Amino acid sequence: MEKTEKANMTDEERLQLAAKLDRELDDFINGLEKRRYTEGWPEDRWEEEMAKHPFFMQKPPEPGEELSPLMQGLADLKYDPEENTAQELADAYKEDGKFYMKHKQFRMAVLSYTEALKFNVTDPDYKSILYNNRSAAHFFIKNYRSALLDAQKAFELKPDYDKARWRAAQCASLLDKYDLCTELCDQILKNDSENLQALELRKNVVNKKLTKERDSRKLAHLERKKLEQQTQTVEQLRQRGIKFEEPGVLDKPNKLRPRLAPLEDFMVTADGNGVLHWPTVFCYPQFLSSDFQQQLSEECTLDEVLINLFEEPLECDKEGLYTPTCVNVYYENRLAGRVFKVETANTIKQLLQEKTFYVYDGTLTFYILPKASVYEKEFLNQTRIPLRLNN
Repeated sequence: MEKTEKANMTDEERLQLAAKLDRELDDFINGLEKRRYTEGWPEDRWEEEMAKHPFFMQKPPEPGEELSPLMQGLADLKYDPEENTAQELADAYKEDGKFYMKHKQFRMAVLSYTEALKFNVTDPDYKSILYNNRSAAHFFIKNYRSALLDAQKAFELKPDYDKARWRAAQCASLLDKYDLCTELCDQILKNDSENLQALELRKNVVNKKLTKERDSRKLAHLERKKLEQQTQTVEQLRQRGIKFEEPGVLDKPNKLRPRLAPLEDFMVTADGNGVLHWPTVFCYPQFLSSDFQQQLSEECTLDEVLINLFEEPLECDKEGLYTPTCVNVYYENRLAGRVFKVETANTIKQLLQEKTFYVYDGTLTFYILPKASVYEKEFLNQTRIPLRLNN
């Protein structure tokens, strides 16, 4: 039987068509991702969406159906099954794959070897070569999972096919399948004990596995410590009878996480001595601004905090009103819609024991105003305090 030519295409024309199909495939895949977010096609329809592209079609076009330019391009690359034997067709596509590999058109090489494998060629050595070649094409476009599967099929068909086994070992390493990679390297070294590439890859993958296991142990240790600290913190909060606006907060400790950006990574924590450290915001209603302390010890007094806050004058305090002895400090009880003046000689721990003090969003909030100022009077006249906190 005589093989039908693909429309008498020259090598240059074939490469141009292959490049066009490659670009079309990129555009198609990129378009899928875009439509996923802009048009909202459901997750369960991704196979349907993919099947619209000729590369992934499971069903050929109906007779007489108009072909898209891309489908027509693929059709131009096909051989006529009525004019060729299965072996001739497989050989033709195998040669196509070799041609595309030579010209670095790896997606088209994958397509060609896939077509070759569709024909019922029973010679295991022949099929193993097709799988190995397709594995190489997948490897070059970083489809490491597909490359691994094809390489494994290749040496299953031909057990002494160490070329395929080596590529499988490389893929296993890149996919962090450390045990599989070690096993494959050992199989190669059994036949060639001085294979430097296999020796080096085995050494590297063993080190990578040890490093990953060490890092996993460290992470697990940190998670255990974090959980222990969280448990200790909740216990200290319960013992002190700290009051929270939101009910059941201590049953779900993640609700203690502050919402303000500068504090969100600093939940209240108990140290090794059982001392609580609080994320705290100090608001200046006059300037609609705020300062933050990420871990304020409950053993500090507000006097000590004020000395620290005003060690350097506030940039916005042009009148020099904000000094440790010239300001009053307040907290708000949002449930009662009232504010309460703080005795600054008291510690944070003592303030938290006051019947009217409630913690909101896992954060302590204080308001600082100049004594006997118009700003303080305006503040005290408000039942709700519409402050904007600078993040």
